[in-house]
Amino acid sequence: MKKVLIITYYWPPTGGSGVQRWVKFSKYLRRFGWEPVIYTPENPEQLATDESLLKELPEDLTVLKRRILEPYALYRKLFGGGAASKGEGVNPLNQQKKSFKQKLAVFLRGNLFFPDPRAGWVCPSVAFLSRYLKEHPVDAIVTTGPPHSMHLIGMKLRRRTGIRWIADFRDPWTEMHYFKHMGLLPWTAARHRRVEQRVLDEADTVIAVSAPVRDDFQARTTTPVVLITNGFDEDDFAAVPPVLPADTFVLAHTGLFASDGNPLALWDVLARKCSSDASFRAQLRIRLAGKTDPEILEALANRGLTANVENLGYLPHQETVALQRSANVLLLPLRQEPEYAKALPGKIFEYLAARRPVLGIGQEGGAAAAVLKDSGAGVMYDWDRVEPVRNFIDSAWERHLQGADSAPAGDIAGYSRLALTEKLTGIL
Repeated sequence: MKKVLIITYYWPPTGGSGVQRWVKFSKYLRRFGWEPVIYTPENPEQLATDESLLKELPEDLTVLKRRILEPYALYRKLFGGGAASKGEGVNPLNQQKKSFKQKLAVFLRGNLFFPDPRAGWVCPSVAFLSRYLKEHPVDAIVTTGPPHSMHLIGMKLRRRTGIRWIADFRDPWTEMHYFKHMGLLPWTAARHRRVEQRVLDEADTVIAVSAPVRDDFQARTTTPVVLITNGFDEDDFAAVPPVLPADTFVLAHTGLFASDGNPLALWDVLARKCSSDASFRAQLRIRLAGKTDPEILEALANRGLTANVENLGYLPHQETVALQRSANVLLLPLRQEPEYAKALPGKIFEYLAARRPVLGIGQEGGAAAAVLKDSGAGVMYDWDRVEPVRNFIDSAWERHLQGADSAPAGDIAGYSRLALTEKLTGIL
């Protein structure tokens, strides 16, 4: 059996579909003749983790852990903020309202730590892995970012060992929607672009998670760039039957809910319908599972919807799946950034597998809209399209009152984790 070294910051990951990516690949790699070896920090700074995901993996899986030194303890001391908790904001980079301290913190983070605050782990990791690989050879190395420091480890190992290296970009680098908000000095931004280009050129293969990002990368390098989206694990959903309660009308959102994707038109539609329909107001539940920016909750409160909101915080993955399967409508708000039209949020694929109607608020011509249309799973409306959003909610409410299930039934097999792992092994 061949071996692949996977260098990842998130192990175990949070419940988010994107950072679950390599746990799910590792679950299925052996079926296709590949043995995964995981390299990850022993003490990472994460908002939350979901240990239950690791129960799906072989017990004898090799996981190498090394301590990492990160500046976040000092960061919290200077700028406030303790351990992650329910209701805490997604990330200062994504918040529309920033205090002076937050602006200063973003500036320092962007200009002092290159390419990110995990940079101090690069050289110790390269030294350790260079020794390890002499005694425990592998056939391929995969790095997955962000954080993009992981790619720097892969690039240096490729130079030292000559082992085939695949750079997996779960998100873009300099074309990421928040890159322009990082307060980067001109020479710092130029350095990001320069090093990103080296990664693209020196990798043996680059993986992108959406077609537009793949095309952007391929236009910049002669290295083959391959599309492998995020996906869903059929096992997760087969074990959870859909249960739609008769006395509640549930709109559910799972994952990160950032203020720059606040769907104000939707909240206005719900507030007006609550005012005119007492039954709707009594049954409406807006269930938010994951990290939610305070501006989202503030907008709901300003419209008198606080009593209808259930802010659940992070849930174990199986509870998240159960929530998705029991929702009348799954909410997919996208961020109001031009770059986000090229993004495919990881949650979209689990939404497909949940087989519940999806209401997207975002770029109507973007990558996510195309997936919803092709799969028949739902629709995407721009942020100011009040009338079609109202019609969608009215139709979903009527189906709920009639007890009619409207589960989408499009072909989504190509997005299963098993099918995607098979495609990955073709690249390895």
